[in-house]
Amino acid sequence: MSADTAKKTFVIKGIGASPGIVKGKAQLFDRMDTHASFYKLTDPSQVTREVKRLRKALRDSEKQLVEVKTKLSDVVGPEPLYIIDVHLMILTDKKFVTHSVQHIRSKMVNAEWAVRMTVDKYREIFDRVDDDYLRGRFSDIQYVGQRVLTNLAGKNVGEVAPLEEGVIIIAQDLSPADTAQMVIDRVGGFATDIGGRTSHTAIVARSMEIPAVVGLESGTRLIRNDDEVIIDGSSGLVIVNPDPEMLVRYEEKRKHYLKTKADSLKQANLPAVTQDRYRVEIGGNIEFIEEIPSVVTHGADGIGLYRTEFIYINKENPPTEEEHFSHYRRVVGVKGLTWSTIRTFDLGGDKFFSGSKVAKEMNPQMGLRAIRFCLREEKLFKIQLKAILRASALGKTRILFPMISGVEEIRQAKRVLEEVKAELTAEEVVYGDDVEIGGMIEVPSAVIIARELAREVDFFSIGTNDLIQYVLAIDRINDRVTYLYEPLHPAVLRLIKQVVDIGHEEGIRVAMCGEMAGDPSYTMILLGMELDELSMNPLAIPKVKRIVRNSTLKECKALLKKVINLSSASEIRSFVEKSMRKRFPEEFPLNSDNN
Repeated sequence: MSADTAKKTFVIKGIGASPGIVKGKAQLFDRMDTHASFYKLTDPSQVTREVKRLRKALRDSEKQLVEVKTKLSDVVGPEPLYIIDVHLMILTDKKFVTHSVQHIRSKMVNAEWAVRMTVDKYREIFDRVDDDYLRGRFSDIQYVGQRVLTNLAGKNVGEVAPLEEGVIIIAQDLSPADTAQMVIDRVGGFATDIGGRTSHTAIVARSMEIPAVVGLESGTRLIRNDDEVIIDGSSGLVIVNPDPEMLVRYEEKRKHYLKTKADSLKQANLPAVTQDRYRVEIGGNIEFIEEIPSVVTHGADGIGLYRTEFIYINKENPPTEEEHFSHYRRVVGVKGLTWSTIRTFDLGGDKFFSGSKVAKEMNPQMGLRAIRFCLREEKLFKIQLKAILRASALGKTRILFPMISGVEEIRQAKRVLEEVKAELTAEEVVYGDDVEIGGMIEVPSAVIIARELAREVDFFSIGTNDLIQYVLAIDRINDRVTYLYEPLHPAVLRLIKQVVDIGHEEGIRVAMCGEMAGDPSYTMILLGMELDELSMNPLAIPKVKRIVRNSTLKECKALLKKVINLSSASEIRSFVEKSMRKRFPEEFPLNSDNN
């Protein structure tokens, strides 16, 4: 190949959404290049026509999704099918349909523009959401809107066309249905310009073990069809037109990853016990009940955190007790798992269900949310607690209250729980007699009064995602300050150590359920603090357990002692990274691509 026709080698950094390494030819993919046309209506007959067009497009969209679900049901696991159900639910959501029809009638606009206005309204709402997971749910509404627009335009809404095995999809975004279709088409991996680790598409990719990188920002602009591409879903890198040396290096890295993964799963169910016999319980964090098989397969002892917010999303009205119970009964008493921790809903403000009348807040992240919302909306709170208690009869259950900032909150929550127990007893409904109560330590005030809180609960669970944000005064979703989000900041480490020490002095167990718990580079530090439980994304469990089994509590304490009094996060991170590479060279190889 001549110099003027040679393709340039470059690397794009994104977010590792699903681990693994794969090489293949790039295929740019734009599912729906649909632009909403706009025109004004001039008489009632046109209004009637546009409403009919809209309803037909909604029916067609629903029919297509049902066909996709049927087609995929025998090929993929339950996760993508469940998410397709979410899209079907949005299509039939009264608010979505009613708003679109009202726009046609009141604004005298065509059906395409009415759908566009409805989706834009949802965008405004979701843009105000500070929670990464919930904000990522807008992509589902956007996907449904695009599908309806495509049907209104009279275009065929096909899935990803059959492709050569191993092709790499490059897209601005992908729907979970697209991701599921990739299994059929034998797609090797994908990379998208937008998205995060908590997006549905990322969750589906992990569940089906397709290597994926998201958040590239400029991937569709810089990568061309048929470019040679390597997806490194573990490091969040996309290598475009790799040179021969890179190809060799990444082939070795791929083989190492596959061998390590196979070895990890073989030993995944071994207990997380250090060589000097200190045991730490390992839990799996889940959003969907369909993730439970992965929790079991990857060796968790129990479900360390079941986030219940998704039960409320895209609902005209709050879920009933039976709807709650239908979820919780599948989370509790799972074969192979010892316990299940169910967190009461961490929603509030404009982050609730469609029918919520809660006023808009300037800063909902620190407003009426989580336990504050639960205590204000006691009826909703009782419905959820009653369902959890009913499920507790099926297996060991722990209830976790989020965002506790004072003793009064935990006491009020316990009072409501006791009232619910009394109601169930009066109704002669059986529930577990050993349900444990936990408080999440997520705000600085909870750390300061940890001793008082410890006397009110059976266990603590440290939510590092919010704790770090509040302690360091960092907005996690603000790109300009995310570089300051540092789990190894000395203030963060000292606060965590303080909570663990006080919890143990007061005779309760202390868990950690934030992202920090699942990062193997922090495992020895957390062991040195003597945390009783680490709960994480299921895929992280085997590696964390392997580090635990090959460490001693004594050396972990020694490492912690050396770093906790260092004055800066950069000093601590440098020391920890060097220590982990030296101690576990196979687990933490030098990233030669950054040399």
